[in-house]
Amino acid sequence: MLSTRRFAALFAIGAAVAVPVVGCGGSSNDNSTSNAAVPASTGGGAGGAGGTVDLTATDFKFDPADPTVKSGNVTFAMKNDGQTTHSLEIESVTPGQDKGLEGDVSPGSSGTLTVNLKPGKYEFYCPIANHKQTGMTGEITVK
Repeated sequence: MLSTRRFAALFAIGAAVAVPVVGCGGSSNDNSTSNAAVPASTGGGAGGAGGTVDLTATDFKFDPADPTVKSGNVTFAMKNDGQTTHSLEIESVTPGQDKGLEGDVSPGSSGTLTVNLKPGKYEFYCPIANHKQTGMTGEITVK
């Protein structure tokens, strides 16, 4: 009888712990490929909430072209699905200074850029050749 009570008590404690843990699992509802980036509650860094923007570069546009994130450290994860080499630059991150990828991203490859953004709107574009002039631009809204 005593061991049945212990078992029941341990089972109840285990169930009480397991239910919240299961509720914290991942979700397949990832909005990062839509026009709104997912707030980076698990990886935004010390600069605030921030977020991640998953960008797809093709010839000659970005998708999404108008993402929105919270202020803080924002990571741009760019995949080049085009036939031409592309890159990424964010205008006026610091007054008078643009921030860009360390190099170019060849077709089929990816690159990331993390910048600390304050609330406002920032233009981003491909700085290679005349890609910006052909419409390879976008605007991120930071709230």
